[in-house]
Amino acid sequence: MIELGDICKTYQVGDIPLPVLKGITLDIDAGEYVALMGTSGSGKTTLMNLLGSLDRTTAGVYKFADIDVSSLSSGELAVFRNRHVGFVFQNFNLLPRTSALDNVLLPTLYATDDRSQAERIEYAKHLLTVVGLGGRMDHAPNQLSGGERQRVAIARALINRPRLLLADEPTGNLDSNTELEILDLFRKLNLEHRITLVVVTHDAQVARSADRVVHMKDGIIADDQLNPSSHPPSAPVQPNSSRTASETPVSLDARTSGQMVVAMINAVMVSLAALRTNALRTALTMLGVVIGVASVVNVMELSSGSSRAIKDTVASMGANMINVSSTYTPSAGRRRRYVPLTPADVALLREQCPAVRLTAPIVFGQVQLVYGNRRCRPTFVLGSSPDYLIGRNWSEMDMGQLFDDEAVYDAQRVCVIGQTVANDLFEDEYPIGKEIRANGISLRVVGVLTPKGGDVIGNDQDDIMLAPWTTFKYRINSQSNTISRVAAFEDQMPKMQLASAKRSTRNAHLNQIYVQALTPEHVPEAREQIRLALSRRHDVDPDVFQIQDITEVSKVTAQVVAGLSALGLIIAGVSLLVGGVGIMNIMLVSVTERTREIGLRMAVGANRNAILRQFLIEATVLCLIGGIFGIVLGHASSTTIGWLMGWPNEMSFWAPIVAVGVAASVGIIFGYYPARKASMLDPIDALRYE
Repeated sequence: MIELGDICKTYQVGDIPLPVLKGITLDIDAGEYVALMGTSGSGKTTLMNLLGSLDRTTAGVYKFADIDVSSLSSGELAVFRNRHVGFVFQNFNLLPRTSALDNVLLPTLYATDDRSQAERIEYAKHLLTVVGLGGRMDHAPNQLSGGERQRVAIARALINRPRLLLADEPTGNLDSNTELEILDLFRKLNLEHRITLVVVTHDAQVARSADRVVHMKDGIIADDQLNPSSHPPSAPVQPNSSRTASETPVSLDARTSGQMVVAMINAVMVSLAALRTNALRTALTMLGVVIGVASVVNVMELSSGSSRAIKDTVASMGANMINVSSTYTPSAGRRRRYVPLTPADVALLREQCPAVRLTAPIVFGQVQLVYGNRRCRPTFVLGSSPDYLIGRNWSEMDMGQLFDDEAVYDAQRVCVIGQTVANDLFEDEYPIGKEIRANGISLRVVGVLTPKGGDVIGNDQDDIMLAPWTTFKYRINSQSNTISRVAAFEDQMPKMQLASAKRSTRNAHLNQIYVQALTPEHVPEAREQIRLALSRRHDVDPDVFQIQDITEVSKVTAQVVAGLSALGLIIAGVSLLVGGVGIMNIMLVSVTERTREIGLRMAVGANRNAILRQFLIEATVLCLIGGIFGIVLGHASSTTIGWLMGWPNEMSFWAPIVAVGVAASVGIIFGYYPARKASMLDPIDALRYE
């Protein structure tokens, strides 16, 4: 089964070559029990490592059942070890803090056979029972004696039904009674299971139990003879396996999709177990990721809430609102002329601008409102028409009703007030029908507006008093030099017909015209139509009139919020970067600490990709767990900040997605180098690492 042809192995110690094997030629039949003996430095352990493909030959040919092992790639060698070779190490090489059953199952993580996981577990339990550990399957290595640990190592070597079992000083750490038990177990495996057994030993008693003893000296075979005191070797037979002797191993990439899924799940479970082994260090490592992800979620939720609040506020003010103000013509060698806005302009814009939905006249004023012994000066005091509140999406009343167009035509002494004004003047009293005085003019409260809250710059929109614009123009805003005209107007108004009222106010000067475009998207078009219509009517330059819309304010506010959000995300990114560097450092430490474990995994069949994948998944799992905690912490902190500071926050759909994506990316990016470093280790060098 084994053919070695002129095998040489030379190590390079600095610039000096150190030959260890100097032309070894050896044949071993299937089912044979061979003992390799020799003094320290004779090359017997190196020869065993070459037989197990843990090391490569410098020269010569190694064939195993017609497989040219010396020409296989590193990935093919990993599959070869997993399928055909089992190792029993002198110092056991069991994974600490892992049960005996899980240690035995370790090689199955990298197996490519078609056994189910349940079948593998059942066979592992059977092997532990065979080696006498049926009642100690859940014990960790530190809970087992030296002989029991060696039995676990033997069961692990047999789990994939190998054709060749290699044992390096298997009784070196055992007492005499346990040594006899292990030797009897080896003989039983050799006779009953037809496993080819090669044992490296210094012990003559161990050698006497073998069928054949090969003595080595100075890197060559000094003596090769049958052992007459042992059991006669059986005729070579095929081992207990369904594979043919000529089967050539394939790459692990040839696994089926189902096997790849199982391998991925196993890698995740191994990663979780490794992280759980050093729980405190894992928690401290995750701290940077937790803080970074929490910062991302916090910033995104607060900025999302702020953006939503701005949109709601703009919508409450009228997202498609436009204010048109009159001004002076520019001076060009002649006196400047004031260009007033009139109610006729209001009608003109409504009729001649297709992008305009409605228009309303506006007259401002400064008043002090008095009710009994209570006084207040509202922030917003204006006269307009019912269309103003319709355009502001504010036509619904909390109490009472809105004044109508007839009240505007008749300059009726009525008004509607906001919630803030109602609270200041009336407290717990019912305000509808009550008389208040505005600059000495008595006004009857006919309605209280529904609350709106603050606008985009923080002004209280509910601190408002609104009356018909004619009432403001001819009653509240009247100056002392027009008292007689106002008195005459008051005497005549009850007798005037609606048409004459329109004529009497048609040329009155307005402070502003409120315009609502069809949609926010029609605002630019409406602005242009307004400019052209007013310039034609007043015969002035189109730029004379000041035309403003709320979208500009909302854009500036949104830009400020976006800038602050970007700054917060940068800070969060720095936190994640620091967390990623911490993960890289810890993973590098982990690779160093677990070098022998890496060597063991490679010895039982893990290829470079499997080791790379395991450590990469470990880093990613570390970040994902930290990301989950970060999402919870970030949401809790944004909610708390919103509650304490009165800032709007909104649970963002993208926040957890971005956070998890960022966390996984950090794990992959910063975990790749340590994972690659681990995967590039040589199996034999890793096993020898101290």
